[in-house]
Formats: sequence, C-alpha cells, structure tokens
Amino acid sequence: MKKTIYIFNEGELHRKNNTLFFESEEGKKYLPVEDISEICIMGEVGASKKFLEFCTTHQIILHYFNYHEYYVGSYYPREHYNSGYMLLRQVEYYLDINKRKELAYKFIDGSVKNILNVLKYYSNREKAVQLQVDKIIELENKLNEELTIEQMMAVEGNIREVYYGAFDNILENDTFSFEVRTRRPPQNKINSLISFGNSLMYITVLSEIYKTHLDPRIGYLHSTNNRRFTLNLDVAEIFKPLLVDRVIFTLIAKKMIQAKHFDKKIDSILLNEEGRKIFIAQYEEKLQSTFLHKELERNVSYRRLIRMELYKLEKHFMGEKDYDPFISKW
Repeated sequence: MKKTIYIFNEGELHRKNNTLFFESEEGKKYLPVEDISEICIMGEVGASKKFLEFCTTHQIILHYFNYHEYYVGSYYPREHYNSGYMLLRQVEYYLDINKRKELAYKFIDGSVKNILNVLKYYSNREKAVQLQVDKIIELENKLNEELTIEQMMAVEGNIREVYYGAFDNILENDTFSFEVRTRRPPQNKINSLISFGNSLMYITVLSEIYKTHLDPRIGYLHSTNNRRFTLNLDVAEIFKPLLVDRVIFTLIAKKMIQAKHFDKKIDSILLNEEGRKIFIAQYEEKLQSTFLHKELERNVSYRRLIRMELYKLEKHFMGEKDYDPFISKW
C-alpha cells in the first residue's frame, strides 16, 4: 500500500532520473517513488519544475501547510480518472437546489450521528456527557431538508458547540481545557489539536477523491466558490468525529501529547515539531487500523472506508443507489 510522506525540515525536493530526493542541511534523503501517494510539506520546501512533472507522471499529490499548521493548498496533478459524464452529473446535482440540499443534509446527518456515537461511547465509560447527548438529540430533531443549507449549517454549528462542551468531561485534564472554539489562530492547546487534525482530515479525503472519478471542486454543503476544493470538506464532516476527535482523546488520555509539545506564539498556541510528529503517527495508525464492517461482513481500514464513501457518492450521481453516509456502529 502506498503511503504518505511528511516533511518538516527546510530544503528542496528534486528529481534525479527516475528517483526523487529531499535535500536539506542534513544531506540528501531519497524517496521511494513506487511507495508514495502524497507528500505533506510542513516546512519551507522548494520544488523544481522537473520534480513537479515527475509527480504528475506518477500521480503524487503535494499538500502544503503554513506557519499556523493550516492546510493552505495542494499541487494536484491532472486527474488521471477524469470523467466528463461524472462532472456533468455532479454539476447537475449542484444546480438543482433540492438535490443539493438532500446531499448537504446527508453530510450533516452523518456528522451529527457520528458525534452522538462518540459521546455515547464515552457515556458508557462513565464520562458525564449525557447532558450534551440530550441537547444534541433535541437540536438534531430540528434538522430537515426543508431548511436552507445556511439554516442546516447553523443548526450543525450549534450541535458542534454543544459537542465541544463535552470535551472537558471526556478528557478530565486541566492542561487541555476547552474553553471556547478558536480557529485562526487557535488560542489554546485543545484548539490547536483540533485545527491540525481537521487539516489532516481534509487532505486525506482530497487524496482519496483523486483516486476516483469525482471532481473535488464541487461541494454541496460547502458552497462551490473561490475555494479550489470543497467536496473534501463535505465528506470530512462525516469522519472528523471518528478519526480526528478520537485520535485527540487517545493522545491526551495516554499522555502521548503533553504541554511540552506546544509552543506559545504572540497570537496563538501551536504544536511544535515533536508534537506534530506524534499526532501524525497516531493519525496514520488510526487510518490504517481496521474494524469489522457490519454490512460487508469483513474488516476494512478507515482509509479504505473513506474511499468507499466516495464510491457511494459516485453511485448516487449516476442514479444507481441513493447515498447514505457512513454511521459508526460501535
């Protein structure tokens, strides 16, 4: 299975014949082309034209993060699974407001139900989150396809606010008290973890979209606008509670991430390089871990599950089978 390469140091990416290498002050490090699906660049890294041409030929995506650990963009090689038919179907479902609202609702519904399942998991482990469960169910009952997409997103925003209010009871760790959700930039440690994890989730979904016939520029919950990619944001909503949030809870509960793994800046608190490496290692482990898929009656990895979600969307656009989001059963 091809894997993701993460680069934290400053340097240059080059091509030499049929190989790639990263050159930094520490010297040259050769990268096994046949094993790479994507490269995530966290540091100041330059890339030559020959290198980019080579990435295009071998369908290697480059994802860039900025100083605040935010995903800022990708070098997305020309789509090798381009489908004019699929593009037309995606556009049709975007322009038809009822079809678009149906999909937007499904993405939010999947997200909310997975949020509830995460909370119920911890409630069964004697964490005091029943108040938030009850409040979210009350808000969930207000969601329906008759609402505008903006109204759906407002309800979803209220649900997520209640959900985040349960984090302190789940974590029971004063070092990682939640306080309030802050994004750009994050103002405390738990917000830094959430923002970094969400960025990883967005690029994971984007990379899986690249392996399908779908066009990532056409989103339904998140408007297709000046942002280059939006479909990955839609699909990520379903998986953030199951992957990002569960990884955060694990890292803190097992004391793998501690106060020493953060740097306080003038306007923010960010993971330092060691902290990012620990987070990424746990995140990648989670993506590769498997579980018994009740419908398929076999084990699948979470990364494979994301691809399967995209295949379900393809069938929806082709009119073969209505899309229903993945809902965890544990």
